[in-house]
Amino acid sequence: MNTLDKIKSPVTQELKEFEKYFRGALKSQVPLLDIVTRFILRRKGKQIRPLFVLLTSKMLSDVNDGTYTAAALIELLHTATLVHDDVVDDSYERRGFFSLNALWKSKLAVLTGDFLLAKGLLLAIEHKRYDLLEIVSTAVREMSEGEIFQLQKSRKLNLTEDDYFKIIRKKTATLISACTHCGAKAVSDQPEILNDFARFGELVGMAFQIKDDLFDYQSNGTIGKPVGNDLQEKKLTLPVIYALSVAPRNEKKHILSLIRHNPKPLREIREIISFVKHYGGTDYAESVMTRYKNHALEILEKYEDSPAKEAMIILTEFTVTRNK
Repeated sequence: MNTLDKIKSPVTQELKEFEKYFRGALKSQVPLLDIVTRFILRRKGKQIRPLFVLLTSKMLSDVNDGTYTAAALIELLHTATLVHDDVVDDSYERRGFFSLNALWKSKLAVLTGDFLLAKGLLLAIEHKRYDLLEIVSTAVREMSEGEIFQLQKSRKLNLTEDDYFKIIRKKTATLISACTHCGAKAVSDQPEILNDFARFGELVGMAFQIKDDLFDYQSNGTIGKPVGNDLQEKKLTLPVIYALSVAPRNEKKHILSLIRHNPKPLREIREIISFVKHYGGTDYAESVMTRYKNHALEILEKYEDSPAKEAMIILTEFTVTRNK
């Protein structure tokens, strides 16, 4: 049994129910839109976010209608943001496949993203789960703020570690926090439990994004994007931020000039990566990532042992050990 199968094991039946629920939520009265949404369904990823929702509820009680509503709401809004991101980034690939933007052009892609967003909002309203809607809407607002703040900072290449942590908390961690927060909210109203799982998801999300950023410094692309992709886009992530902070001034100036140059030849990308590794940037990022992961696991310690808890621990470890 591979790692993902172990993670899914305690909620195998619930995942099947969720998939039916999610498929139903995507239905429309427009044939073209149904074609597009079927394309989305066929290319679903590892379902990490629904897993966080389902496992949280299962850890604390039993998966219920609120859990399915929360998982579908988050997956709809997350998918909408991915579709819109591909348009904004003019990206023609998503997880190794053509993006909606590539196949149906930007207008239909944007409208599909809007449709998914509206379906998510309506789903919560139809089930009168305004509490879940508030949690997820707050996360989407934070994600938008994070993206805009990163755009602002990337122009000047003056990102600090604090800026970086603010960006990844808003862009990535808040959505995973919403998953575990909603999963808890679906089955509990106890403030301590809700705070624990909101914080747990945030810590896991921080570790998850640092792991994503470390992929940029691998010798080959294992996640469907070329090595140095973030550097090509002038995105400063933790490995390079740290290396720049400890390098001599003349080297820092030279590397920043290479990052500003766009597009960059492969030899320049390799030079930047070599610089980052030489000054301990990847080692430092890995240590910070591990610290976030360990703090997340500490939160789970006070909760009763169960197959769902064990799966959640494995899922948390998986966020920092995955190779794509």
